[in-house]
Amino acid sequence: MKRRSFLLKASAAAVAGTAMAACSKKEQAPAPSAAPSVTTGNPAIEWRLASSFPKSIDTIYGTAELFANRVKSLTDGKFNIKIFAAGEIVPGLQVLDAVQNDTVQVGHTAGYYYYGKNPAMAFDTTVPFGLTTRQQNAWMLQGNGMKLMREFFSDYNIVNFLGGNTSAQMGGWFRKEIRTVADLQGLKYRIAGFAGAVLSRLGVVPQQIAGGDIYPALEKGTIDAAEWVGPYDDEKLGFQKVAPYYYYPGWWEGSAQLSFYVSAKEWAKLPPLYQAAIETASLEAHTQMTAKYDHVNPQALARLLENGVKLRPFSREILEACFKATQDAYAEEREKNPAFKKIFDDWRVYRNNEAAWFNVTEQAFAQFSFQHKL
Repeated sequence: MKRRSFLLKASAAAVAGTAMAACSKKEQAPAPSAAPSVTTGNPAIEWRLASSFPKSIDTIYGTAELFANRVKSLTDGKFNIKIFAAGEIVPGLQVLDAVQNDTVQVGHTAGYYYYGKNPAMAFDTTVPFGLTTRQQNAWMLQGNGMKLMREFFSDYNIVNFLGGNTSAQMGGWFRKEIRTVADLQGLKYRIAGFAGAVLSRLGVVPQQIAGGDIYPALEKGTIDAAEWVGPYDDEKLGFQKVAPYYYYPGWWEGSAQLSFYVSAKEWAKLPPLYQAAIETASLEAHTQMTAKYDHVNPQALARLLENGVKLRPFSREILEACFKATQDAYAEEREKNPAFKKIFDDWRVYRNNEAAWFNVTEQAFAQFSFQHKL
């Protein structure tokens, strides 16, 4: 028993001694050094971003802010992008030119604003009777969309990145009711992109006006109608005060993708880590914009209707006429524009395949389910 007691005491003393020695070694050992920053050795860079949109449009302008903030955080504050609203450096409809000419390093805009340069620009935003948001994302990220648009924009000193999607848009605000195709004759309508070319075939006089200038044009009667985005943004700009009729659907915008256009010259100068930061930030901003619109638009539409806005559908006659005019416009542009043809031929196959799938899935679900309240 005495021997056992002695061994236990000896073991305890040994353990205690080992622990004390370990503590002593820890106290004497130097503190571990902090892990080196992933941006160590990379330069501090400042870029300017020109937006096509006013600061009041928090959905879109805010997407550029999210993008810039994420790039900054991913680079430990070394890569800063300062945002300028429409008109602060260049007018909203000249953002692509500013990037192309290296006036700014990056722009946040919509490709279809530059339809006049080449109608193929519109595929980077939307074209009439085209893709939904999910379908556009699929074409760009899994199909050939990004590859085709990157190749196209290389001629403009631009590397394009996804910059948000508003999802399906409304048909716009009208000072008077539009019941038939005849009512479109001579209508001065603020509308962007390919849709303007289509509607001009039906007698409409398209007007290309930046977002911040639409309200005064409607108020003064300079234009008879205007489309912008959807209930949330439209309400902010006050269109309901000067045009009581709100039409749907926006058949030319089953979705509306925005983009970050980066100067190819400046892109090539960036360290790989900074390039990866731009790619990552653009995808996050792209996703968040769609989520925000899907969240705020239902509430805004309810407010507009409560305050007397008159919601109207475009007639079947008008939609059929617009579809026929769209087909004719596509056929003509395809014949004379090789760049348009190359993108359109790929896009059309993709669009028709997606339509066949969605007809038996989401559309079939929505046609029944959304007619009933739970």
